Amino acid sequence: MQNSEGSTRRVLVIGGGSIGERHVRCFQQTGRADVCLCEINDCLRDRIAREYRLPAAYHSLDDALADSFDGAVVCTPAHLHIPMARQLAERGISVLIEKPLSTSLDGINDLIELVESQQIAASVAYVLRQHPALQAMKQAIDAGRFGRSLQLVHVGGQHFPFYRPAYRETYYVRRETGGGAIQDALTHMLNAAEWLAGPITKLVADAEHCLLDGSSVEDTANLLTRHGDVLGSFSLNQHQAPNDTTLTIICERGTARFEVHRNRWLSCCEPGTDWNVEGEFTLERDDLFIRQANAFLNQLDGTAPAACTLAEAAQTLRVNLAALESADSGIWMQP
Repeated sequence: MQNSEGSTRRVLVIGGGSIGERHVRCFQQTGRADVCLCEINDCLRDRIAREYRLPAAYHSLDDALADSFDGAVVCTPAHLHIPMARQLAERGISVLIEKPLSTSLDGINDLIELVESQQIAASVAYVLRQHPALQAMKQAIDAGRFGRSLQLVHVGGQHFPFYRPAYRETYYVRRETGGGAIQDALTHMLNAAEWLAGPITKLVADAEHCLLDGSSVEDTANLLTRHGDVLGSFSLNQHQAPNDTTLTIICERGTARFEVHRNRWLSCCEPGTDWNVEGEFTLERDDLFIRQANAFLNQLDGTAPAACTLAEAAQTLRVNLAALESADSGIWMQP
């Protein structure tokens, strides 16, 4: 896993959909990786390889594994993540796995054990952990600036067809491949909330397909959660016109809020006063993914820990699955 300082890593991106192409572009932007692509669709593979001047592009993972790589990014539909990650880990290749980790718990403990035995790097791409505003807010909360956390509130939504017009032809339309609002969008905020307030210990969910054409999976979800002693609530839809998302932590001596759509975090500590802007950042759409690529390369170099460990992502996966089961049954669940 160690590599000489300043040397270039050879990275394989598996899957050439929108997120796979973004990883190709963003790993290239680090200036620290020679990026190759594995994509079964010939036209898509050829276009990306040509546009980004890739040194190699492969039709199948078996073809790719005839060559050597330091790391790989698994960007296929979620039900394929674990078997592909295992195939890579068995060959000593470090893995960055797109969220969610999977659509079931099958094989996850075995993968964790394999990664440990192979002494390779592994991380899961919950990209909000790379947001400088969220990182700063977490640092303040962890330092005890606002006192004990009491309640967490998430409210968010966006017009999914505007941002992802091809969603009808992707994994999104089936739960079995990682689709629906809970596994596709809300999982980001669930993981971020667990990073801030600790693991979700029980939840109840209500979810419905309200509007999006071309699918029957839920596009609207409400959750009530417990993170031990911390109460939580999450409200998300994928059809509203405004693109805005907030995550608020109410504590003993103040309140902190992460505004994703404005790339900033705020605090308010005195009744009757306005929000104070603690940190505001100018970010382009690729910036978080470039930060994520650098974080994974740092992990490969042994200079940083995993941004999101397999164990942390497995916990969020248990929450995803519990939320889906609760939405279907209407009962409280323990992930």
